[in-house]
Amino acid sequence: MCVFVLDRRKNPLMPCSQRRARLLLERGRAVVHRHHPFTIRLKDRVGGETQPVELRVDPGSKGTGLALVRVAEETCPETGEVETTVHVLERAELRHRGAAIRKALLQRSQRRRRRRSANLRYRAPRFSNRRRPEGRLPPSLQHRVDTTASWVRRLQRLAPVLRVRVETVRFDTQALEAPEISGVEYQQGTLAGYEVREYLLEKWGRACAYCDAAGVPLQIDHIRPRAGGGSNRVSNLTLACGPCNQAKGSTPVEAFLSRSPARLARVLAQARRPLRDAAAMNATRYAVSDGIIARTGLPVSRFSGGRTKWNRTRAGLAKTHANDAVCVGPTDRVAGAVGPTIIITCAGRGTRQRMMPNAQGFARGHRPRTKSVQGFRTGDLVRAEIPSGVNAGAWTGRVAVRSTGWFLLTAIGRGPDGEVSQRKLGAVAARHCVRIAPGDGYGYAREVQP
Repeated sequence: MCVFVLDRRKNPLMPCSQRRARLLLERGRAVVHRHHPFTIRLKDRVGGETQPVELRVDPGSKGTGLALVRVAEETCPETGEVETTVHVLERAELRHRGAAIRKALLQRSQRRRRRRSANLRYRAPRFSNRRRPEGRLPPSLQHRVDTTASWVRRLQRLAPVLRVRVETVRFDTQALEAPEISGVEYQQGTLAGYEVREYLLEKWGRACAYCDAAGVPLQIDHIRPRAGGGSNRVSNLTLACGPCNQAKGSTPVEAFLSRSPARLARVLAQARRPLRDAAAMNATRYAVSDGIIARTGLPVSRFSGGRTKWNRTRAGLAKTHANDAVCVGPTDRVAGAVGPTIIITCAGRGTRQRMMPNAQGFARGHRPRTKSVQGFRTGDLVRAEIPSGVNAGAWTGRVAVRSTGWFLLTAIGRGPDGEVSQRKLGAVAARHCVRIAPGDGYGYAREVQP
């Protein structure tokens, strides 16, 4: 974990270690500029020397990996080849809320459809005469593009980023359907089979399709055997553990699973079902990089997901979005990939809707007209000093305001028993709270990942 550093004029400098940041704060040479991600601002320095820093992005349908790295290129004296060493400064995982956006829009459309058709006269829909701009994305996909570009811009203001490397294609669908069109590197090189294998791992949940075995080496199996006329298309491929693959052999899947009709139906249905995440990634594969270029103006390089997995496998890193971001682009060695990862959760900034409906769409309550209560808003980071009661102690966390002046607080602190714990405090008076940082629509946490 690193600490971001700004000079007196809020220009980014090279990140420093936690120990150095602690000494600068204790000696009065720096002040806290931002809590998430933690940033300090020097009081006695303007400008300074910086090293080449890259920001690597691994877009995903549910989460996006961000990695701030320092790249060092060295020439091997024996072979004369240039080797790239990636020094990890900070890793983060941005978790999107596209599914929540899609669900909210679907519920709204269903309620409007009911109001239109329940007891009113018929009115023809007007969607046929509405023209949408070229290249428009659904709100759930546009959210992924906007939040990713916004965080790249935010990290650009905190660190001296020179370039951005983005994984453009999560799955190369052309290589999946017709591998010969991608050149010799896919067929005979080090990237052979990586696109197909990764696609199948995501589609089948990284488990055996015949016995649900997980955490074991999985092999690619033909649902309809090649001996029976089966093809190499991804719709005819699945994953099987070693014993199941040996037991099935060239037996048709109908005969192999004749004693398990429910599993047979599930396997055949899953084989015909496309991977929704792959479709979402293919729809936004260029929109993410174009959004980064429009917001930051930095040079952006695009790389394939197969190359990312190849680099991660060589480096011996676990499968996470943050580790995938570290391995985007030229990577021979990885250093400093140990430590917690910042988990950034998109929580939204609330809603303009004042009426709170139930599952059937009827009103069950109304929100207050004003969002601010005694200077606090929902999502603010506050510190609460509670003098007495069951929740007595010092607590720090996110607040949910109420018009009564008694707030809800999800915080970490030391209670009356003297032990540090995480609690949900149900009634905290506003007079006991002090705002540390305003809410920005995101939740922050640190998670130790393998």
